Amino acid sequence: MSSPLDGYTVIDLTGGIAGAYATKILADGGADVIKVESPEGDPLRRWSASGAHIGPDEDGALFAFLSGGKRSVVVRPGDRRLLDRLVAAADAVIWSAESAVAQTIAPEDLFRRHPHLIVATITPFGLDGPWSDRPATEFTLQAWSGGAIGIGRGVQDRAPVSIGGQVGEWLAGAYAAAMTLAFRARAIRDGHGELVDLSALEVQILGLTYYPVTYFEMLGRPWRSERKPTVPGIAEAADGLVALGCGTAQQWWDLCAMSGHDEWIDETTELTITEQANLHAEELYTWLRSQQSDDIRELAGAFRIPNSPVGNGENVTTMEHFVQRQSFVRNPQYGFAQPAPPYRLSGVALREPAPAPRLGEHTEQMHAAELTPRAVPAGTPGGDRLPFSGLRVLDMTTFWAGPSCTHQLGMLGAEVIHLESTSRPDGTRLIAGIPTSVEQWWERSPIFSALNTNKKSLTLDFQTEQGRELLCRLIATCDVVVENFTPRVIEQIGLDFESLRALREDIIMVRMPGFGLDGPWRDNPAFAYIIEDASGLSWLTGYPDRTPFEPYSIGDPNAGVHALSALMLALEHRRRTGEGVLVEAAMVDAALNIAAEQVIEYSAYGALLQREGNRGPAAAPQNIYQSADIDEFGREDSWVAIAVSTDAQWARLRAALGQPDWAADPGLDSAAGRRAHHDLIDKELGAWCLARTGDEIVETLWPAGVPVAKVMQPHRQLDLPQLRFRRFFEHVGHPVNNPAPHSTLPVALANGPRALHRQAAPLLGEHNHELLTELGLSDEEIAALAADGVIGTEPGVGGRRTAAR
Repeated sequence: MSSPLDGYTVIDLTGGIAGAYATKILADGGADVIKVESPEGDPLRRWSASGAHIGPDEDGALFAFLSGGKRSVVVRPGDRRLLDRLVAAADAVIWSAESAVAQTIAPEDLFRRHPHLIVATITPFGLDGPWSDRPATEFTLQAWSGGAIGIGRGVQDRAPVSIGGQVGEWLAGAYAAAMTLAFRARAIRDGHGELVDLSALEVQILGLTYYPVTYFEMLGRPWRSERKPTVPGIAEAADGLVALGCGTAQQWWDLCAMSGHDEWIDETTELTITEQANLHAEELYTWLRSQQSDDIRELAGAFRIPNSPVGNGENVTTMEHFVQRQSFVRNPQYGFAQPAPPYRLSGVALREPAPAPRLGEHTEQMHAAELTPRAVPAGTPGGDRLPFSGLRVLDMTTFWAGPSCTHQLGMLGAEVIHLESTSRPDGTRLIAGIPTSVEQWWERSPIFSALNTNKKSLTLDFQTEQGRELLCRLIATCDVVVENFTPRVIEQIGLDFESLRALREDIIMVRMPGFGLDGPWRDNPAFAYIIEDASGLSWLTGYPDRTPFEPYSIGDPNAGVHALSALMLALEHRRRTGEGVLVEAAMVDAALNIAAEQVIEYSAYGALLQREGNRGPAAAPQNIYQSADIDEFGREDSWVAIAVSTDAQWARLRAALGQPDWAADPGLDSAAGRRAHHDLIDKELGAWCLARTGDEIVETLWPAGVPVAKVMQPHRQLDLPQLRFRRFFEHVGHPVNNPAPHSTLPVALANGPRALHRQAAPLLGEHNHELLTELGLSDEEIAALAADGVIGTEPGVGGRRTAAR
């Protein structure tokens, strides 16, 4: 059985985690990935987050995981012949400036000379624009994106805290792979490639914040203005840590009942769930500390409250659910544990784990190979530039993870039909804090608007016989069905994959359960924060002297972009074979993959990575320092992020500060020395920053070549000139709400499409008549369905009950 990308050749001109993960995803799909390196090799070969010793005849464990199954070719300075031959015979190039070889060739030149290629570039800010040549790290990009403050993570009496684990690097890799596959679909159609200019800053905005600009511009207030820990979040039980979450009003009420505090339940309050939970936090935590963690989880499961153990590099591989699902496999080269692929496709062969190549292992082989250049496309690109035009998708998803997957399909041309019901509208319609006394309150959610442009809305109560019959008729017209219910729901209503195949033989079904389709946790409710807790993403976020903070954002969009890649592999399999595919894109599997470094470090080197506040393994010094500004809320709460990732940057920082005596110690000239004296550097650098405004700090350090950023409030993303230059936000009108900026995709494109938001998010049931008429129903039949409550345009009692959040 061949893999979906069998015969697809990718040249890997990258260094670091982002490029390596992007090409790993393509290699797992069956692509022939040729990693082109300088004679010194990718620095990732020598990398260990814990500083573990790597022998001279071996590579680092993370490199071995990310580069399994690839080939390595060394290109020496001045010898471009082999590289030119490889590129001409390839289908795609992934490029990042961390690669010494990539620095010798401009990606624009690659695309100009080889217009058949998909050239995907990964840079901090994009290839052009006012910030395109500015230094940055994953850490400073979190600050610029608003992700360091996120949606209220942390506590107000301490500095904002970044999300640990270099998550922005992994997210950038996931998006680079997905966008490469998306425009590959168009290249198959017309032969023309694309320059896919990915901005890691824009990736972080989409992955670490929750559409704050649209929220602020539409409602005139920020989503969060203070840093408050989620409650309960990760809490101390009598015997260790346990994670509990409340994503809806019903879950908060159930938690009150579970802890014996029914008096906390107030269905009439104007307070959000977060505000109510914070009011009772101390009493709740006192109760939790008196209980055993297993007892808490058993009780929470009975109440349908999201819960999980708290994963880290040591314990996550032993959790019963992951053991039963075989979520981890052994690295075939060194024997350490590593995550299995982030999705499972029925009847489709993903590549088995394979050893990573030794440096230059395939150089002579490729010199001797007869490399046939790919055909040059005729003419200039024209016509439809949307990769997924003609693809019909039934979107049976809600909240964030599922809709973020289908939203990208819609922006790239698919016809996406968003299925809701009047009793259970999409949850994001209900979490904007709009009083139910406001006319059409359910249409005013900025989050729903930001996630659902270009979609059509059909309301259909498929709990009724009429609704199920119509749903089956609709499914027969669709290429793809995407759903993110807990598994038991789909099975109870008879809409599993085999049932769908009876309606359309070649259908692709993408299922996005939280914990997967099997295993002891399969029916557990799963929101983003619980996925983050279970997978280890939360473990590295926060301070060492307290329980971890939940990122509270990554789990959903990360699941969405991985599901998108899985879907495109399934579509390619169908194109080649005509067969339908069941895609299982569990949220937790995607999370385990971007948290892989913790498991690999522990399994390979016995090192349990820990929270370090805002410090991290990739830079020293690295921290968030207070500036002299008063913020927009009248508080002394303005900050800058500084990260020195090389010795050269340390010399530049020292010069920009005026060569102060405290920085003159030669022991600080190395990363190890700076790390050993991090407290001293923080003290002195913190004092220097506190005497200056954020703008002064940035204007002093950034032009000098030091990675620095203001820690932005997320709703101020629109202020960044780089985002305005790249038109990352597009203004979208709406029949109920004022026009507002909406984020797009984290890429600029050479050959379009130019606009991604072509239609506003739909009103509830807006396309009922259109879609049901297509199915052959008369006006009278449609009116009868409305009279019977099978369809509708206003939420019923069930929708209003959950609006308190």
